[in-house]
Parts: sequence; C-alpha cells; structure tokens
Amino acid sequence: MKQPAFPNDKNEQSTANKISTFDTRVEFIKSSFGHAEDLLMTPIIYKEEKGVIFYLATLSDSEKIQNSILFPLIKYHSLDFGDIPYTVGVQSKLNLNDSINALLQGNSVVIIQGSEDIFSFNTVKDLSRSPKEPDSEKTVRGSHIGFVESLSTNLGFIRQSIESTHLKIIYHQAGQYTNTKIAIVYIDGIANPNLVRRVEERIQTLFTDMIFSPGYLEELVEDTPLSPFPHILYTERPDRTIAQLMEGRIALMSEGSSDVLILPVSFFSFFQTTDDYNSRIITGSFFRFLRVSSFLISLLLPCLYIAIIAFHFEIIPNEILVPVKNSVENIPFPPLIEAVIMAFTIELIREAGIRLPTPIGQTIGIVGGLIIGDAIVAAGLVSNIMVIVIALTAISSFTIASYEMSNTVRILTFPLMVSAASFGFVGIIFSLMFIVGHLCKLESLGTPYFTPIAPFNLQGMKDAIVRFPIWMLKDRPKELLVRNKKRLNQPRRWEKNEK
Repeated sequence: MKQPAFPNDKNEQSTANKISTFDTRVEFIKSSFGHAEDLLMTPIIYKEEKGVIFYLATLSDSEKIQNSILFPLIKYHSLDFGDIPYTVGVQSKLNLNDSINALLQGNSVVIIQGSEDIFSFNTVKDLSRSPKEPDSEKTVRGSHIGFVESLSTNLGFIRQSIESTHLKIIYHQAGQYTNTKIAIVYIDGIANPNLVRRVEERIQTLFTDMIFSPGYLEELVEDTPLSPFPHILYTERPDRTIAQLMEGRIALMSEGSSDVLILPVSFFSFFQTTDDYNSRIITGSFFRFLRVSSFLISLLLPCLYIAIIAFHFEIIPNEILVPVKNSVENIPFPPLIEAVIMAFTIELIREAGIRLPTPIGQTIGIVGGLIIGDAIVAAGLVSNIMVIVIALTAISSFTIASYEMSNTVRILTFPLMVSAASFGFVGIIFSLMFIVGHLCKLESLGTPYFTPIAPFNLQGMKDAIVRFPIWMLKDRPKELLVRNKKRLNQPRRWEKNEK
C-alpha cells in the first residue's frame, strides 16, 4: 500500500499542509496510518456541518472522548467550535503533520467541514501502574515508592520532592520510528554546565531507528561501551535519584521505562544504597564495607582456590591439609574444569530462577541447587570444597547493591580462573594489575571512574568504602566540578547554641 511521504520530504510536507478540503484531509489521515484497524473514526454533526473525530483505540481513552468532547459539543451546540469549554486540554490550528503526531501520542483529532483548523484533544489513556517499591532496590527504612513507566509521573515525583525553580528539565526525542521522549534532569546552580551540555550533545546526535529501553540509551551515550564495568547507574527509586541530583549529577529519564540513568558516576557509587544513609553511622559503614568486601571475595575466591590446589599446595595449614587432599585426589578433572562446571551450573540455575514465575523460580533455585550440588559431589565430578567455594562466590556476588556490577564480577571470575590455572598467584597478580589499570583509565562522562582512589582524593574517601557522618560530608564530589561545592555549611548549629 502506498504511504504518503510527509514524514521525510519537506516539499511534500508543505504540500500536505495546504490540503484544505474536508474529504481530502480525512483520506490523508487514514492513508497515513495505512488504514490501520486501531485508527477509529467517530462521525459528528455540528451546526449542520459534518465532522469526524480520529483517535487510536490503543492509545486514547474512549471514556474521555465521550465525556470531554462529545458531551460538550451537544451541550454548547450554539457556540463556535473553538469557543466551547472542553474538559480536556485542546489545541487548535494544527496542520496535517501535527495532527498525525498528536494521534501517535494518544490525542484525539477533530476535523470539521468548513473549518480550516484542526483541533487536538488530550485523551491519552492512562497505561501506568501504581508506584510500588522496586523489587531490585528494596529498603528497610525510608520511602517505598518507585518509578513507573510514565515519564510525566516520574518527573512529578521529583518535582514534589525538590520544590525549587533550580530543578531543570530538558526534553529531547530520539528514535526515527519510536520517537521516544527523553528528559534530561539536573539542578541548575549545582550541576556542572559543561557536563549538561555534553549530555545534550550526545542525545541530540543520536541517529537510530528506536530507543526501546534504557539499555539502548546507555550504550549510545556512555564513554566506553565495551568495558565490562558499568558507567551509568540504574535506579528505580525517586529518593535515590533526588540524592544523586543534589550531588550535582544528571538523570536521564525516558518514556515507557521505570529505570533512571544517573551519570557521571564512580566505581564506588554501585556499592551505595539508600539504607546506608537511613541507618546509624557504624551500621551503614559496616554494611557498605561488607558489600565492597563481597566484590573482592566473589572476584578472588575461586581463582585463589585454583592457584593453591594447582601450584601452591604448601601454603595450606597442616590442620586442614589432609581433608583438602582427600577431597580433591579422586576428582578426574583439574581444579579449573571443576570451577567452570560449578560456576556455569550456578549461572544456569540463577538464569532459570529469573525467567520462571516467582514461585517456581524460588523452588528451582533452592531444590535445584541442593540436588545438583549433592549429586555432583556424590558422582565424584567435583570436590565438596569446590562446591563451598563457588557457593560463597555466588552469595557474595548477590550482596552487591547494583545488578550491573554483580554481573560484571561474575563475568570477570572466568578469566581470573584461567590466569590462576595457568600461572598461579603470578597470573592472578597480573590480571588484577590489568583490571586496576583499566579502572584507572576509565571515565564516566569525562570524569575519573575510579575516584577517589585514582586520582586520590582524601575528602572523597569519606563516602566511598565506608560512610562518614552526614554532618562531616560538607563538600560535594570534587570530580564533578560542580558550581556549588558546599553541601552543608553549618551542620549541627544547635551544638553552638547549647554551649
């Protein structure tokens, strides 16, 4: 079926906008959608002139059309069409191209014979869900509200919490076919304007068929997409987004997604949670240190075990030497193959648990892990100590606050195991040197990724591996080059008054 060429050809656009007859305009809209079955037409008669209401049944609310357009037309039939007080937002004097875009956004379009104006009504169907707490970012204390798939609703959550004119929102659209609406959110007067400008330039220069999910947007705007380490922080929590905005960072939000992209971020941002700041100082610091330690455990424990069994058996204490030797001596595979078999099995169980419905997934995770672990040890394919090592590795990776960073550490485990099986401790040290060098080289939106370690910033260490008291965190992150460097000027002022 031949489609009108109005979307891309400017000459044909101007020709289409000059179409003035009623029947021709109606036929143009119908043919623009290829006579799609969800494009509905409702004929109307107004002042003895025929008209038609166009809307997409998949995007528009039929009840809104009845109550907000048809009933006012019947009640105020003596007024001019443009003077009728409608109960929804209305725009007039649209051209044909604007009317097509309005329909694609869920609005209704009205054409009246004898009138050159085309009217658009806000009758968008509410497709959003209730703002419940995200499953991947649950917290013990604090807010239990999460973002939804509606961009306007999510921006409303932020506006409600930051009642300031300094909160700036910049809209862009990306995707030739999806035309996805993207919002850049930042605090004017805090955020570095150069970083905001850089994000805008990256969004404006995107040329792709679609922006389907945050993963598409992340790959198109991040500095080093081939790095295993995430450069952008995902969150579904309004309170966490607001805290990052107040630090001077920038949030990217898109229509149809509950995930917010925070940038720029550092390596240690992925180990921070909302509970760190809702808990007492010692408690919050302890659990953050535990998460950082879990990263090291899940990264190093399998390769250390392989190196010890294969090359450095002599460092095992005499008290446990005999049990370890009895456990591994009858295993037909070398330690590397053992570890790969168990790690691959754990990943299979984990992936199956995610893809299956929740009750079944939990059963598969528990029963499958117990049965497979017991059977594989009984069959003599894997030692029981290797099962313990891989189980501790998996549990440690699950304690990392970020899902993306948790995936990264599980992927890095495999090359580290190969290095350990090939060269022992020497291979592990060289692999770690390569990883640390890579971290020092990385940037997130042009800012150092491994800060405050490289470059070293003593002030930044107050909120990295552990959390100092809030009243001691007076400065915003140095690497962001924010306009307002002070977070707190005179905290705990009451102490001076009581002395």
